[in-house]
Amino acid sequence: MPIREATAGDWPRIWPFWHRIVAAAETYAWDPNTTEEAARELWMGPAKRVYVAEDDSGAVLGSAYLTPNHGGPAARVANAGFMVDPDHAGRGIGRALATHVLAEARAHGYRAMVFNAVVETNPAVALWTSLGFTILGTVPEAFEHPRHGRVGLHIMYRSLE
Repeated sequence: MPIREATAGDWPRIWPFWHRIVAAAETYAWDPNTTEEAARELWMGPAKRVYVAEDDSGAVLGSAYLTPNHGGPAARVANAGFMVDPDHAGRGIGRALATHVLAEARAHGYRAMVFNAVVETNPAVALWTSLGFTILGTVPEAFEHPRHGRVGLHIMYRSLE
C-alpha cells in the first residue's frame, strides 16, 4: 500500500476518521470535543512529519505523524501518533504505517521512540509490543474509558539503534 508524506490538502480526508476516533474517547487522550482547527494543529503542526496510507484509488486509509518527543538535548527521541480509519481496520494498515514511521525515524536520526500515553485497553498495544516496544510503566486509572471505566496509560519505548 502506498505511504507518502501528507500535504495540507490531505487534511479534509484525515479529519473524518480523526474526529470519529477521538470523539469515541477510547484510544486517544485528546479532548473528544476537539474542534477541526485544533485537531489540524495537533496532527499536522509544523514540528510534525505527517504520512498517509492510501489504497489504489488514492483514498486515505490511515495517517501517522513523527515528531520529537521533547526538544533540546532530548530531541533525538521520537514520538508518533497513528490512526487508521475504523472502516478499514484489520487490513494491516496500522502495521504498515508503523513500519514506515519507524524507518523514517531512523532516517531522520532519532535514537529511540516513546509513546507517552497508550491506553492500556487499546488493541494497538499488541502491535507495538510485536514491533519491539516495551511498557516502561503504567499510570494507573489515568484514563476515563467510556466502556471500561478507569484504565491505565502505558508509557512505551523502543530503541532505534
